[in-house]
Amino acid sequence: MTCDEAEVLIHALIDGELDAGHAREVEAHIAGCDRCAARLAAWRELRDALPIQGLRHAAPASLRGSIERAIPSPVKTDRRAWLKGFVAGGAMSALAAASVGVVILHQDRDSIVVGEAISAHLRSLQADHLTDVLSTNQHTVKPWFNGRIDLAPPVVDLTTQGFTLIGGRLDFIDGKPAAAIVYRRRVHVINLFVRQGAEGVSDTPQFQVVQGFNVIRWSDNGLNLLAISDLNRDELDEFVAKFTAAARQARQS
Repeated sequence: MTCDEAEVLIHALIDGELDAGHAREVEAHIAGCDRCAARLAAWRELRDALPIQGLRHAAPASLRGSIERAIPSPVKTDRRAWLKGFVAGGAMSALAAASVGVVILHQDRDSIVVGEAISAHLRSLQADHLTDVLSTNQHTVKPWFNGRIDLAPPVVDLTTQGFTLIGGRLDFIDGKPAAAIVYRRRVHVINLFVRQGAEGVSDTPQFQVVQGFNVIRWSDNGLNLLAISDLNRDELDEFVAKFTAAARQARQS
């Protein structure tokens, strides 16, 4: 296990979220690495410094009264008018519920995609399976995907722009094959997942933080792309901008 891999797992070790196998691997690495041992000690010291009590606050009793006063009291209405309103309201509620259902399903699907991308990112770091094809040459990495996945992922060399192409691998996101193109920025790994396009993904890159990782999603040329890393937002934004520009230039040449 490398220091980069251990760094990802130290927080989970402190919180007791690792299985026995991964916990032993991290602990074995820390036992022989002064740098990671110091990092673990620092995080544990910070955790122990946090107060156990006082982190939960109950709402004041006056809040219930304020809410009840803000809600209008029911008024008596004609029974026939009430029934008409109920029918009309029921139809409107059904339409609203259907719309809300579509939104919720879309959000759930987005959450699944992002969650599985994070899992794939972690697996690639933990299992020493970062790449299936190890090469800094885009003309080696791109053809490797031929016949392995039903799309042609854009592979560009950004080494001169500060993002080193490491290689690529075949992965699975939401039960479907995805091309993973791997870059490195100093000690930070960037996994760029490329899948067949689908509705709901914006052409404009969308940033979010999930489980401590920075994630940017966007669509381009009929493909959905998702970049994930522990790299800071500004540099990940820079990566996406440079990758998109280089990929579009490659298509036009």
